[in-house]
Parts: sequence; structure tokens; C-alpha cells
Amino acid sequence: QVQLVESGGGLVQAGGSLRLSCAASGRTFRTLTMGWFRQAPGKERDFVAAISWSGGSLQYADSVQGRFTISRDNAENTVYLQMNSLKPEDTAVYYCAASMAWGIDVAPVSYKYWGQGTQVTVSS
Repeated sequence: QVQLVESGGGLVQAGGSLRLSCAASGRTFRTLTMGWFRQAPGKERDFVAAISWSGGSLQYADSVQGRFTISRDNAENTVYLQMNSLKPEDTAVYYCAASMAWGIDVAPVSYKYWGQGTQVTVSS
């Protein structure tokens, strides 16, 4: 079992930055592929970014490439999402997720464990 707790969401103006954190407990964190997803009202949950267990492989959605950076600290059992140059269309609930799969996958169904989500609102 893995428990995930996100933090760092909030209200920011367009062009601003936020850093989301996701603290994990339970199963050995360093064995997990970690991902960030987001869901806007009335829309499906979309892939944002993912990082392999070692941090050696990263993947981003086209919409955030060059603006967001995913990273992890296996000693602290934490994964981060640094979000820069935020846009109003980035407004959503952001979820941290953990997968026991070997490789990175962008499909939400591949992630077994989910956090409760943190709201990010970008004003224009």
C-alpha cells in the first residue's frame, strides 16, 4: 500500500510559478514510477509528467514541455513538479500518482495509487 499526499497548490497570476510536492509513505518509494496528472472541471484526467524510479527517464505532456519540471528525491520519499510560466489553461486539480510498472506510462489506468489532489488556479 502507498499513501500519497500532495501540497503546494494555490492561486497564482499568469506567468507565475508554483512548486507542487507529493510525499509518499508505505511501499518502498524508490521502486515506483511517479506521475503527475491534472483534471479541469468537466474534463478528463490528463497526463502531465512522469519520472522513472531512478529519475533517469522523464516524460512530459506537449502542453507543459519546457515550462514544467518533474523531479524526485528518493531519500525524502518525495516527488516534485516545478511549474513555471503558468497559463490560465493550467488551472486544474493536480494529482500525484504511483505506478509499479517498470517503464513510464501516460495512461491513468497504469497508476495504482493516487493522492487526494491539490488545486492550482491561474488567473489571467
